[in-house]
Amino acid sequence: MASDHAEAAGAWRFLPALVAAGTAAWFAGFLPRVVRGEVPEIALPWIPALDVDLAFRLDGLALAFALLICGIGALVLLYAATYFRADRRLGGLLLTLSLFAVSMLGLVTADDAVTLFVFWEGTTITSWLLVGFDHSRAEARAAAMQALLVTALGGLALLAGLLVMGGLSGTWRLSGMNEAGDVLRASPAYPVIFALVALAAFTKSAQWPFHFWLPNAMAAPIPVSAYLHSATMVKAGVFLLARLSPALGGTGMWTAVLCVAGGITMLLGAVWALRQTDLKQMLAWTTVMALGLLTLLLGIGTPAAVTAAMVFLVIHAFYKAALFLAVGMLDKGAGSRVYPALGGLARAMPVTAVATGLAALSMAGIPPFLGFIGKELIYASTGAAATVAAIAANALVFAAAATLALRPFTGPRRSPAEPHDPGFGLAAGPVVLATLGLAFGLVPSLVDPLVGAMTRAVAGRPPEEHLALWHGPGAPLLLSLLTFAAGFLLYARLDRLRETLVAIEPRLPRTEAWYDAALGALVRAARGTTRTVQGGRMTVYLTATFLSLAILVWGAILTGRARWPALAPPVALMDWAVAGIILASIAVVVLTPSRLTAIAALGGIGAGIAIIFVLYGAIDVAMTQLFVEILVVVFLAIAMVRLPRSGEAAFRPGHALVAILLGSGVTVAILSVLGGELDLSLTRYFEAESVTAAFGHNIVNVILVDFRGFDTLGEISVIVIAGLAATAVLRAGRAG
Repeated sequence: MASDHAEAAGAWRFLPALVAAGTAAWFAGFLPRVVRGEVPEIALPWIPALDVDLAFRLDGLALAFALLICGIGALVLLYAATYFRADRRLGGLLLTLSLFAVSMLGLVTADDAVTLFVFWEGTTITSWLLVGFDHSRAEARAAAMQALLVTALGGLALLAGLLVMGGLSGTWRLSGMNEAGDVLRASPAYPVIFALVALAAFTKSAQWPFHFWLPNAMAAPIPVSAYLHSATMVKAGVFLLARLSPALGGTGMWTAVLCVAGGITMLLGAVWALRQTDLKQMLAWTTVMALGLLTLLLGIGTPAAVTAAMVFLVIHAFYKAALFLAVGMLDKGAGSRVYPALGGLARAMPVTAVATGLAALSMAGIPPFLGFIGKELIYASTGAAATVAAIAANALVFAAAATLALRPFTGPRRSPAEPHDPGFGLAAGPVVLATLGLAFGLVPSLVDPLVGAMTRAVAGRPPEEHLALWHGPGAPLLLSLLTFAAGFLLYARLDRLRETLVAIEPRLPRTEAWYDAALGALVRAARGTTRTVQGGRMTVYLTATFLSLAILVWGAILTGRARWPALAPPVALMDWAVAGIILASIAVVVLTPSRLTAIAALGGIGAGIAIIFVLYGAIDVAMTQLFVEILVVVFLAIAMVRLPRSGEAAFRPGHALVAILLGSGVTVAILSVLGGELDLSLTRYFEAESVTAAFGHNIVNVILVDFRGFDTLGEISVIVIAGLAATAVLRAGRAG
């Protein structure tokens, strides 16, 4: 570890876990109201001009996620505080995990589309930080970048989809969009909306062909993996599909795309779980399987399928968090999480063995665990093809569960280190979560009201039947027995099956090849663009910049409705004198072969402009202009003195043409402004409000300091940054 010799952290490290537990208890207080059908709401003004509020809504789906996020989060934060107690990075990890939890809470409770998107992106950024926690490792950095790029792609798609939905439905409220579902489904833009939302959900919840980032994200530490895979980020895409199901679901496109993508993801994850020897990687692939199954059930979309999805969502959160944390206990207590290197650890690590066994039984769907109830609901709600695929996937996951429960703890003793059970801080999470899977299976009425509220939030009505451990003999029970038998056979042939998968893996197409190709093409394009536009010559950069500006200015003039002003001002002798100073300075700049003389002549132009400001009463602006010109001349002269001699400055016709185009364009643009009618509403506003609102009689100063204070701060920041950069360049030149 990065700091094994660091001093143990103080009791403060348990504070985030206590806050999360308290928040879970607070959310639990809403359970009676939500079960009765009430939906607590709160809205705070945010961007009134766009009718955007910080709006939050707590229906059954949001409450279930909030309880999972906070409840499991409390156990994960306790685990992390113990797991990394001697690591100097503990504070940063706990802070990032807490921000991640806040982002997920905001996401699942948001009832405003913009609010949802902001928190969605919050999970993207915080998960990037968490996956790349061990940033000294190239593997962790690559995995974090991959997760960021894939999920950020989905975030952009989500923003576009929500904007289109808001425009068609006339509201930014998600509840309002769901009520306008008939309008959205009947719109010609529905395929575009669905494609954008599906892309967002598929990238976030690792659906094929975006599934590869999730197993790669196992570069994250154990507590992060447990949290991401159980109750938080990877479920965000599933949550999005469930939340928008009333608005977008029920169409042939919805069913076909979600069922096909979910089915492929489910089978792919289940098969490749048995390929792994690292138990953490095995769990990651079973998460891919679970997310595919949830997407498949939401694609079917019937009330029975939605109920099965909601039950399985809760089951998966419990056993997956417990198993990840238990694998961390194995790694900590036995020195490895690669199961061929482990064996016979049940006596030496009884707590770890019991927690892993209970969670694995729920994962395998063995009665009387809640996983068994979920499996029967799945078989009762799927059609023929989906049922066959679900049986195959569940049998493979059964074999993976048996591997987790048996291989490390049975047989002859094998471990790289002297095995021992870690302490309470690590054991509490796996034991509590595994026990809940058993308790809710034995007494399903404990979770039945919440599942009913979840189903009502997604399907529009509660399930027709209550959860029960025993429904009597029937097709679901027979299919469960078939799953157990197939799972036992797969486990018995596990080693041979894994060897077969290892042998054929090099011959199979890599799903992430498209990602590698796209990223490589992007890098090559960026390098080519850089070579083209950044050749290293400042004159080329300035010429391109001024030419682009000239084209924009003349484009606006020629396509607009510019009018030449009727100007006939009296011209005094002083005006001719100032014009003479400016024209003489311009002539010197253009004709002199000396760069130093040209710089001095530029100061003459600025001084002439400063005199014009004085003549029109803008003394403060004139002083600013004069000071700027003096500083520019001084700094440029110093720079020229320090730079190596480069001979005389040659006349360049191309540069002259660019200067003429830009200068004449700016002149014509200014004259066209004078030729139009000036809107004096801002002038009158500042005249009326400068004294009463800002207590200043100098209107220009009031505008710069009070009304446009942030603009002025930005301008000052630019000047400071430019000064620092110039200083650095001059120092570098002197050092060379």
